[in-house]
Amino acid sequence: MTTGHKFTLQEINALDWDSFVHALGSVFEGPPWIVAEAWSARPFTSFEQLHAALCTVMQAAPVDQQVFLIQSHPDLVGRAALAGTLSSSSTNEQASAGLDRLTPTEIELFSRLNQTYRERFGFPFVICARENKKESILAGFEQRLQNSRSQEIALALGEVEKIAALRLHDLLDTQTS
Repeated sequence: MTTGHKFTLQEINALDWDSFVHALGSVFEGPPWIVAEAWSARPFTSFEQLHAALCTVMQAAPVDQQVFLIQSHPDLVGRAALAGTLSSSSTNEQASAGLDRLTPTEIELFSRLNQTYRERFGFPFVICARENKKESILAGFEQRLQNSRSQEIALALGEVEKIAALRLHDLLDTQTS
């Protein structure tokens, strides 16, 4: 398959385990354990069913594995973003929220909020950047810093589901699927 190829559901359903994991492994940050486990739920009859199968695997995982998944996400405007070492998906997602066009003062604010959030919860702040802009992300930090750790785990996983749906849309031809 060439770069930029969008898979149909028929193609996804026909993939062996290794090819399935390779094709969809970038839908989630970190190791592709969610995609690997969801392979056995094939055949998928719709985009929604595929996304639901992936999310079911994630939500059914033990909390420590869920936290590891959340910890796999980069900080917004963090060291990796500033160094240009984010995955292409994360780079594009942060850019879509305008996070690649911040002033030095805004970068410092994000750095401070990232550190405060990480110290409080033990994982990075996760929000679907493609559905937000700088102002709503900053407001989200302020609001979510008031939550309990269990509330934040649940909220972060909900954001991971949104990110996964958008990344899955990027990989699948939903017009013919």
